[in-house]
Amino acid sequence: MDQELLEQLYNDLDETMKSRIDTAVDRIVAAKENGGKVVVVVGSGPNIHEGVTTLIAELMRLDIIDGVSTSSAVISHEMGGTLDKVKRCNGVALGLESDLLPRGDDFELTVMDEDVAQNLRANMKVDEDLIQKLEAADGKTIVKAAGNLGYPMGLWIEKFSEEIGQLAREYSMSFEEVAGLGADPKTMLGQGALNQKPVIVTIPQLVGGGKSGLAIGDSISIAERATRLAKMLDSADVIIESAVALTQEIHDGPLERYTGHGMWSAWDGEYSYSLEGKSIIRMDLDPALEAVYQAEQGDSAVQQAIADGLPKTKMFKVPFRMEMSGFARHEGSVPIIGDIGVVWPLMALRVADRLGIKLDFVSYPQQTDSGKAMREHIVDDIKPINRTRMIENLMQLNSH
Repeated sequence: MDQELLEQLYNDLDETMKSRIDTAVDRIVAAKENGGKVVVVVGSGPNIHEGVTTLIAELMRLDIIDGVSTSSAVISHEMGGTLDKVKRCNGVALGLESDLLPRGDDFELTVMDEDVAQNLRANMKVDEDLIQKLEAADGKTIVKAAGNLGYPMGLWIEKFSEEIGQLAREYSMSFEEVAGLGADPKTMLGQGALNQKPVIVTIPQLVGGGKSGLAIGDSISIAERATRLAKMLDSADVIIESAVALTQEIHDGPLERYTGHGMWSAWDGEYSYSLEGKSIIRMDLDPALEAVYQAEQGDSAVQQAIADGLPKTKMFKVPFRMEMSGFARHEGSVPIIGDIGVVWPLMALRVADRLGIKLDFVSYPQQTDSGKAMREHIVDDIKPINRTRMIENLMQLNSH
């Protein structure tokens, strides 16, 4: 553990953010010491690249985090091994049509160890000539989110997702539950399956991960997905939101009473839940969140605007994302305006230390030397989803 770096990161924060992190730690520790639950609403890209999803998986293993909602893109990346290395080449020079390629005509070769390569070849026909051309071509090797546009891993994840979706429907399970049975245990997906903890893609975050997102969305109905997410949030004492947008449709979605959206479900005697009494910790780089939070803390300006039916964007003169409304008005909200690559390890280590728990994995900001080493470790240590293991576990689960 790079203790010196972590101390420096904390010392570099302003006093307000230090205080907010300390408050967040107090809330999480109090919840766990009282037998409560902590769940996470996590976005895509930055959480993968900063090692945050891997840290969350470790916190799930240690029973500090009890459930996760995320994006279809994150699910797809975890299926690919979270982070991988690709050799990026010019696709047109390889003879590929420019219309098939993304902007810049880049085409990527997934750099795999032999075991992973053999497993993939056992499940998909691979264009060996194309791989040889990629290996011989000029290019640059980089670390990036796994699967995605890398050949053949990205293509296999997309094709395999269709099979997982079919199995999910056949066994009345979500895509995430089925995929978790074959995912690496150092992923959130894998930990969810190992420890029977919910891992679910939110409705606003279904539109990512290519065909994986479509297969996830088709595996269970929208109504069931909303209900599963609501019940996970309902069970929580603390909700942590990490670099995620559109949470107005997540934490105070169609079944939540405190902000009003679930009132008619409750009126009709159907299932609903309330955010009242919970803590919502939000990590975000958007300074507008702090401005709106301060406006509400000062004179209840957000609540007053709602009461008067006035447009909040024009009142506060900041870009107003809708999730700021429910968050700023909630009495248990804790905004942490900062880099999640910095905030997560500081918060996680303080929580673990207070609970007397040792972390086997700690994330670091990706731009630091420790962060670069962490990313290499994830590439080497976390493997793509294993189809054979997934099928075996699925059959065993459904044999009882």
